Order: sequence, then structure tokens, then C-alpha cells
Amino acid sequence: MVMKDWLKGTSAPVALFAAVAIGGCTPLAAQTDPVSTSPAGEQEQAAPADPVEWGVEIVAEHPHDATAFTQGLLWHDGYLYESTGRLGTSQVRKLDLETGEVLAASDIPADQFGEGLAIWNDQLISLTWTHGIVHRWNIEDLSLIESVDGFPYEFWGLTTLGDQLVFSDGSSTLRFVNPETFAVEREMDVEFFGEPLVDINELEVMGGLIWANVWFTRYIVGIDPETGRVVQWANLRTITDRIAMSEEGAVLNGIAYDAENDRLFVTGKLWPSLFEIRLVPLMEIGEDIAQQQDGEVALP
Repeated sequence: MVMKDWLKGTSAPVALFAAVAIGGCTPLAAQTDPVSTSPAGEQEQAAPADPVEWGVEIVAEHPHDATAFTQGLLWHDGYLYESTGRLGTSQVRKLDLETGEVLAASDIPADQFGEGLAIWNDQLISLTWTHGIVHRWNIEDLSLIESVDGFPYEFWGLTTLGDQLVFSDGSSTLRFVNPETFAVEREMDVEFFGEPLVDINELEVMGGLIWANVWFTRYIVGIDPETGRVVQWANLRTITDRIAMSEEGAVLNGIAYDAENDRLFVTGKLWPSLFEIRLVPLMEIGEDIAQQQDGEVALP
């Protein structure tokens, strides 16, 4: 199955997807489309190149709280920070990588469903799903600084890009907002093989791209923040195949990047493990694995 054909008409959580893979832990920068010259000497913009495919190597596997419905994940100053969802159990947390221990946690109000998480200066900023509320937390002790409501959006994932925050809402649109006011400064539609990519969830910035989980799939995508095109992607089947899904919602979700040490971490909702991975060219992971990661694969 050709990926661009599979994407046509996709709108709900997918049960099938064309699996491929992406490479080197820090991915390549967004690519510039080549320019060609017409017979009349006029410059023409060539068709965008297909997204670069990478494979995945597992570097290490670490324990993770299997009761955590992971929504947002990030790395800061030697620790993982995580936001979790579901009514009555949503939290923001500080985690020890090696042991998976929750070193500190603060509850999100029980009537709210926690979503994405990002860092801005000395604050953690967390979202809520359908409640239109943004919370700000002191990163030192996870104490609540303020909660602001009245935002007319459904919130999913959140990340920091330069002097802006970027959030997803489960559609194919990403919104770039002012970190202080959350005022929308720009909107961008995301395309994968020329088609809108829906169900964009957890976000992380790495290598100049916005990397995203796509809800209910086994892959992550690297989005050019200027054009909205997916220019890189990775199939994480080698990881998801190691996890026995405890329930239908226990899907891949959570991307964190340690820029200082060039380390990439992924986990999932209700997963007992968190993985450090390396993105590599397919030729480096062997013919057997490459064949496994190519073609049509059914989700469990």
C-alpha cells in the first residue's frame, strides 16, 4: 500500500497504517524544495520530496509508571517531566529516568482531563482537554502558579519552539501562541504526502522540526514548522510490539528530547516502560527489520 493512497479519507483513529521508518538521533533539518528551470528560462518550483524514512534502534529501556495515562513528556535539567490524563487522576510529575520513580507530583483538579505539557522559563505549562483551561506550575516544586480559563480550543499536545508555544487539538492544524497570554499568533495546517494529517497529539521539538505522535498509530512524524509538511517520519513498531496493551487506549504517546546529550525518549499511555531510542537509516537496522517495518500493519 502506498502511504499517500492510505491517507486519503483518513479522519478517525486509524486501525491500519503503512509502516516505514526515520535516522541519526537528531534528525535532518527541514529540506528546501529544489527549483528547476522551464524551457522558457523561467524558474519553477519542483514537487516536494517525499518524507525521509528512518528506522529505530532501542538504546535503553527504563521503568515507567504503568498507571500513568501519559499526555505530555519533556526532559529538563536531568529529569523527565510528565503530564497525565483522565478525570480524577490527572497530574504533572517529575520523574527519575533510571528508576521511573515519581519524585514530585501535583494534582490537576479532579474535574479536568490533563493534556500536553511544555516548559517556558521557570514554569511548566499544562493543558486540559475540553475545559479551556491552562495551568502554570513552578518547575522547582510543581506548585501551582495560576490557572487561566476561557480558551476556545480543544487542547491535545504542547511544545516550545523559540519564543512561542505550539499546541495541537487532534485536527490537522497546529497553533503557535504567545507563551504569556496564549494568544494565537499563527496557524499551520499539516500535510503528509500531500494530504491533511489528523489526530496530531503529543509534540516535541528536535532538530528544527516539530515531532508529533499521531494518535492510535505506531509512528511519529517530523513537521517543518514553516511549511507544515511532514518531512521525516519513523515507524516505532519494534517498540510497540514489546508492549502488551492493557486496554484499547494504551497507545504510543510521549516524546522527550535531551538536547544536551542528543537523546530521544518515547513512551505510551499506561506503559510499564519508557524507551531511549535512536533514529537510524533503514540500512543500519538490517534487512529483516526493514522488511518488518515496510508494508501494511494492523494495530493490536
